[in-house]
Amino acid sequence: MNRNHFAATALVAAVLCGCGAETEQAQPIGGVSGQELADEQVLRWGNGAEPQSLDPHRSEGVPSSNIARDLFEGIMSEAPDGTVIGGAAESWTISEDGKIYTFSLRRDARWSNGDPVTADDFAYSLRRSLDPATLSRYTFILNPIVNAEAAAAGELPTGEVGVKAVDSHTLEIQLENPTPYFLGLLTHSASYPVHPPSVEAHGDQYARPGNLVSNGAYQLDEWVVQSHIKVVRNPHYWDNDNTTIDEVWYYPTEDQTAELSRYRAGELDLTNTIPKRQLRWIRENLADELVIAPYLGAYYYGFNMTRPPFGGSPELRRALTLAVDRDIITGQVTAAGEVPSYGWVPPVQNYTGQQMPEAAWTQEQRNEEARRLYALAGYSAENPLRTQIIYNTQEDHRRIAVAIASMWKETLGVEVEILNQEWKVFLDTRRQKIDTEVYRGGWIGDYNDAYTFAELFQSDGALNDSGYSNPEYDRLLAAASAEGDPQRRAELLQQAERIFLEDLPIMPLYFYVTARMAKPWVGGFTTNIMDHHRSKNFHILKH
Repeated sequence: MNRNHFAATALVAAVLCGCGAETEQAQPIGGVSGQELADEQVLRWGNGAEPQSLDPHRSEGVPSSNIARDLFEGIMSEAPDGTVIGGAAESWTISEDGKIYTFSLRRDARWSNGDPVTADDFAYSLRRSLDPATLSRYTFILNPIVNAEAAAAGELPTGEVGVKAVDSHTLEIQLENPTPYFLGLLTHSASYPVHPPSVEAHGDQYARPGNLVSNGAYQLDEWVVQSHIKVVRNPHYWDNDNTTIDEVWYYPTEDQTAELSRYRAGELDLTNTIPKRQLRWIRENLADELVIAPYLGAYYYGFNMTRPPFGGSPELRRALTLAVDRDIITGQVTAAGEVPSYGWVPPVQNYTGQQMPEAAWTQEQRNEEARRLYALAGYSAENPLRTQIIYNTQEDHRRIAVAIASMWKETLGVEVEILNQEWKVFLDTRRQKIDTEVYRGGWIGDYNDAYTFAELFQSDGALNDSGYSNPEYDRLLAAASAEGDPQRRAELLQQAERIFLEDLPIMPLYFYVTARMAKPWVGGFTTNIMDHHRSKNFHILKH
């Protein structure tokens, strides 16, 4: 943002407020008591990229998930601090062997058209999520359920999955093995219910305005592509009396500078993120509205392992990985408190993350080893590597790509082309593995456990966009998923991570923090490690 823009904004603000001796003093946030509510309970979010779908079983990415948490309510939900709590289920029991979960659903739960939410709806939805015809990329979330993996692979009919409606309000789920984090899995959109009659009636158009029937605190009202998505209160929601926000507007905001401008102009109450190059200015001028918090996520670059130059060349992958100075990336490019990463799994409960051996080296030592490995891979000043970095359109991703390309050029002589793509196109390009060499990646944990990171790179994983395949890695993950002893399970996952860091199908860069702007009148907003929020927990104070 240039100085002229700031000056223009300040001038407009001065004209609008009539700054002078007779200007009326602004009322305090929340009125005299500090808790008075605004007359209009409307929340406006910046929401990153345009969602590619609002079908909870087909969508992927954080922007879709943010909206899905308002539209749908899973068997389990989360409190504002991230604690897993009952959602559509008011209570549950777990068998002594940890393999059978029995959920009692709320009898006053309703779909947005007034239909009761039943155990049959959940059984139908879990089977639909696993049906290959649904084209879900998140079926692995449900793998702990009996026969889920085979059903998703098309090897068994979905009717043989371990899900059963005992009666209209009792749902039973059988697991292959004890899974201590299973309740957390049931907060993921892959397990959300869909309204069977609406799905059957509208097919691929099910998740459009006018067709979408949902069971969450809100229902879909408008979707204008590249403009906004508007949701409004679901009057049939079981906890509607304790919901305050009437409307939520989500705005696609890939341009971070424009998003900050809209926030400063009062058009947004919460931003998705902030332009990191303006972080210093924000800290100096809007520090009270800046919210930075730990986040269960890892930022990385992926290598396409299915073809040259990276498939079959571990020396080249390691050379490029070592030639990146993560302290410069996190200290000068992002600079919001991100943690430089030489491992894959960020800090999660009951697990000690593993690191590359070179993590303890100086950057000069890493650069020297990078040059040796680069030459060993067959490259030199006379025969430089020529490659391409692809990232989804966003300012910070561009700045990181430019910085990494510069480091590779300076240390190794690599010639890099940088290409950006719109989010949906980018996802498709990564998935096809035809036109990628190096791609930007980010993974946000679906639950607070190391397995949510480990399983991403299983050989047959739907989101394994690098094409990584290692039978020993797969074996260790299978053993960990069947292991009931927490310590032994962690050891198996640590062995797998060490193998992963030896193979390096990706280049770890840093562990995330969330950084966004929040207006002081947004009540009920709090941070949590998952960065999961539900608008029903918010309210707008008088201002």
